[in-house]
Amino acid sequence: FFVSLLFATITSTAQELNCTVSINADQTGQPNLQVFRTLESQLVEFINTTKWTDKDFKNQEKIDCNMSIIVTNFEANLFQATIQIQASRPIYQSSYSSPIYNYNDKQFNFAYSEFQPLTFNINSFGSNLISVIAFHVYTILGLDAGSFTLNGGNEYFDIARQIVNNGGSTNFQGWKSSDGTQSRFRYNDALISQVYKEFHTAMYEYHRYGLDLMSQNQQEAKENVINAISILKGINDRRPNSYLLRTFFDAKSDEIQSIFSGGPSVKITELVSDLNRMAPTKRENWSQIKF
Repeated sequence: FFVSLLFATITSTAQELNCTVSINADQTGQPNLQVFRTLESQLVEFINTTKWTDKDFKNQEKIDCNMSIIVTNFEANLFQATIQIQASRPIYQSSYSSPIYNYNDKQFNFAYSEFQPLTFNINSFGSNLISVIAFHVYTILGLDAGSFTLNGGNEYFDIARQIVNNGGSTNFQGWKSSDGTQSRFRYNDALISQVYKEFHTAMYEYHRYGLDLMSQNQQEAKENVINAISILKGINDRRPNSYLLRTFFDAKSDEIQSIFSGGPSVKITELVSDLNRMAPTKRENWSQIKF
């Protein structure tokens, strides 16, 4: 991990995003149909060429992300699928990119006809395909912005909330409070709720005072990461096993293990205790933390 935090050259050609898309249709029994390749190509173009914000992103500021779609059933123009979204953020003076989002969206059924235009309108619900993609794009933009500026992602989370509201008037799953505890509604609701406001402070301090400082002062940076993680404990005390924290640790568990498996020694007893309490399913990672 520490060797990788040296000398950066990060390039991409997207607007705000540099996103790859892959579609696996093996479960349909028709994995080689051209419609899957066409959809894959159209989504790459749609995500990477749409101007999602009014800001200009420099090459080194583009956000790397990946969307993996697994189609489980396909008939006519109807798709039953899941989508795994991952995104990362570049670290100051480093070639390392830190994962900021790892979301497995299992509520992703949609209609699509080959070569249909893919366009996004914030004021209306055009299709579940476009709305789900746009929701995750703005969530990524918000998490990225909030890791550079405290509460810097709020405007993007608000746009994601508008997408949720538009979707709530449809019969598609994931957009309503009644669609389970692991839905787009629930995740977005947590991001904009005062109940979880410390999450944004933790995300900011973890990245700006932790990882971005790693190339200059590893010990101080590691201590700042510990402090950021301890902020999340307050959320867990109020909302144990929250979806927001589970998603955070799905993205960060390997990274946290790596940070505290080398370099200068810091006190880790309380850290490991907090991690085991907040993310017990990641105990294997936490057991590898040393000192």
